[in-house]
Amino acid sequence: MTKEQLIAELTARLKNSGFESARFEATQIVNAVCGSYMLSQKVAPELVALAESKAELRLKHEPLQYILGEWEFYGLPFKVGPGVLIPRQDTETLVETALPLLKPSRNRVFDLCAGSGCIGIALAKLSGAKVTFFEKSDDALPYLEENIRLNGIEAEVLHYDVLGAPPKMKVDMIVSNPPYIKTAVVEGLETEVKCEPLMALDGGEDGLRFYRHIATAWKPCIELGGYLIFEIGFDQGEEVTEIMKNAGYRDVQCKKDLCGEDRVVIGRK
Repeated sequence: MTKEQLIAELTARLKNSGFESARFEATQIVNAVCGSYMLSQKVAPELVALAESKAELRLKHEPLQYILGEWEFYGLPFKVGPGVLIPRQDTETLVETALPLLKPSRNRVFDLCAGSGCIGIALAKLSGAKVTFFEKSDDALPYLEENIRLNGIEAEVLHYDVLGAPPKMKVDMIVSNPPYIKTAVVEGLETEVKCEPLMALDGGEDGLRFYRHIATAWKPCIELGGYLIFEIGFDQGEEVTEIMKNAGYRDVQCKKDLCGEDRVVIGRK
C-alpha cells in the first residue's frame, strides 16, 4: 500500500463515521507515522498497522492532537497529551493582543493556569518577554517543562494553585486562559472535549470563579500601567468586562477572534 492509498483508506473510514475533516485528519495521522515517505511510495507494513491503530483511536473520539502527540500554536510546536489542555487557534487572539504591548522596558509576564505553556512561550519566543508560568496540575507540568525546552526559551515554572494567595512579585503583564466552562455544562460537552482535563475546563458554578479571583487577588502583582489579559468563553464578554471594571482596571476592552466571537478581555491597572 502506498502512502497515498493509506491516506485514502483512512479518509474513507473517518468520513463514514461522520468526521467532517476526514481527509485532513487522515493526512495528519499518516504524516505523523510515515512523513518521510513520498505519496507514491509503498509504506512498510508495520507503519501501515501503526497508522491504522491511530485512526482507530480517532474513531473512538480521542482528540487528534493527543494521538499525534504534538500540535502547532502560533507557528510553534507544542507537545500535548492526556492531562493537558490542547492549544487552540482561538487562544492566538490573546497572544496577538499582548505582543504589541511588550517592550524592553515592559516585558515581565505571569502566565496563570499555563497548561501546555502555549501563551507564555509564544510571548517569550516572539518578544523576549521574561515569563513565569503557574500551573497546578501534576499531569500538565511535564508538558509545560518539555515545551519550554522544545521552544528554546528560559523561564521559571511554579507548581502553584492560582486560587491561592499570589507571590510577592511584580510584573508588567498577567495573561491567563483559565477554566471557564460552567460546572453544569461540562458533563454535556462533546466526547473528545471531555477527554481533556476537568481541571482545565471547570470554571465553577457560573464559569467566572477564576476571573473574579485573578482580577482582584493578583492585581497587586501588576505594576501601575501594566495589563491583565484574559481569554474568555464566547458568551462571557460582558460579565468579565464588568468584573474587571469593578476591580478598578482602566481602558477595559473586549476583543473578538477570527470567527467574530468575543474571545479576549484586556484591562490596564
